[in-house]
Amino acid sequence: MEKIQSAIAKARAERKNTPPSKPLFRHRDYEPGDESGAWQVLPLVEPTRARLRGQRIVTLERSHEAASFDKLRTRMLQQMQANNWRRVAITSPGATSGKSTVALNLAYSVSRQMRSSVILSEMDLRKPSILRTLRLKTKRDFAQVIQQRAEFVDEAVRLRSNLALGAVQKSMPNSAEILQNPQLAETLDSIEAEFDPTVMMFDMPPFQVSDDMMAFGDKVDCVMIVAAAEQTRIEELDICERELANVTNILGVVLNKCRYDTADTSFNYYG
Repeated sequence: MEKIQSAIAKARAERKNTPPSKPLFRHRDYEPGDESGAWQVLPLVEPTRARLRGQRIVTLERSHEAASFDKLRTRMLQQMQANNWRRVAITSPGATSGKSTVALNLAYSVSRQMRSSVILSEMDLRKPSILRTLRLKTKRDFAQVIQQRAEFVDEAVRLRSNLALGAVQKSMPNSAEILQNPQLAETLDSIEAEFDPTVMMFDMPPFQVSDDMMAFGDKVDCVMIVAAAEQTRIEELDICERELANVTNILGVVLNKCRYDTADTSFNYYG
């Protein structure tokens, strides 16, 4: 395990010490490195408040309902900043644990912080759901970006002025092969250099359904695991955590769907 962790640390250090490469694509309306220009190019597409609340997205504004996610956001950002991490994947041991709901709530929560920006990318290529969840009407397709067929600025949207979303229109075959492609790492490096977000979040498929998360693990700094109360078994969680620890850092475990909410027990989180 020490050798594995050492290798992970070495790979992260090499990536951080490498000067940002020029973006793979250049857009005529702005120069790379001009953050305000890059963000302004993305069209603003705002889901209705009713739709957000209907889908349990409660962090658009500060509220009692948003408090638990805001605490999780702060802990997440503190841990990531302490380790100089910027990319976090969000997955779960099995299906229907609410990982996409957690990802969206965290993204909106981060966007409410001053001088913060967040890019949420949908990497659940087998069963994309964000466009349907938010009921967004757009033809933009992040799948074109991760296959190096289009620019991020032409296939992403903004949900808020500082919250960008790359969403996938439909299921994709060979998803693990796509996520393992070394060119995808270059694409993500380009997006990061061009937009300079505070955090890049990736909504991944459940760990048990495929090897997609394992294929993508070396392209992020850490992973957050969402477990569902009274649904996720301890054995499933242990396997998920142990296997993912071989390819990236474990940021923490979130206990979701807990019916017995108290002041500080709705989330089980550790660094």
